[in-house]
Amino acid sequence: MLKTASGDAKALLESLHGTIAIANAKLTYKKYQELFGGPRWKALAAKGAQTQRLLWASTSTKNPKYRDVIYVEELIGADTVDTIPPATFDAFRDHGKLRPSLTEDVAGAARHMENLAKAGISMKEVTDQLLTDGVRLFADAFTTLLAATGKSAGVKA
Repeated sequence: MLKTASGDAKALLESLHGTIAIANAKLTYKKYQELFGGPRWKALAAKGAQTQRLLWASTSTKNPKYRDVIYVEELIGADTVDTIPPATFDAFRDHGKLRPSLTEDVAGAARHMENLAKAGISMKEVTDQLLTDGVRLFADAFTTLLAATGKSAGVKA
C-alpha cells in the first residue's frame, strides 16, 4: 500500500511505519488492566481467581533499522510474559532500558491506530489473517511432527 500511495496518504503511512505493533500492544494492555482491575475481578481474585497473563512471543527485532531491543523495551508491564530469544535477552541485559513502557503514551497509541484506519487498513482484518496463518503453521508443524513419529493425530484439519 505504501508503494502505491502518494501525497498525504503516503506521508500518513510512513508516519505509522514501525509503530502499530507496539500501539496495539499498549491498547491491549490497557484493556487487560480494565478487565482485571475492576471490582468484579477483585471479588473473583479474593476467591482465588488468577488472571491469564498477556504473552508477547519471540520479541526479537527483525528490522535492522530498529533498535535491537525495541520490542522488549516497549512491551514491559506487570502480569505479562515475553518469550525472548537468547541473543535479544543478552542485548537487553547489556543495553536495554527497564521501565513500565506499556502504560506510557497510551493516547499516542490510540492515535496511531486511528490513523491506521484513516489510511484504509483494518486492524481486525490484519489480525484475523495473522491468526488464521498462525494456527495453520502450528497445525502443519504438529502434523509434520506426528508423521515423523509415525503417529496419527486423529483430528482432521
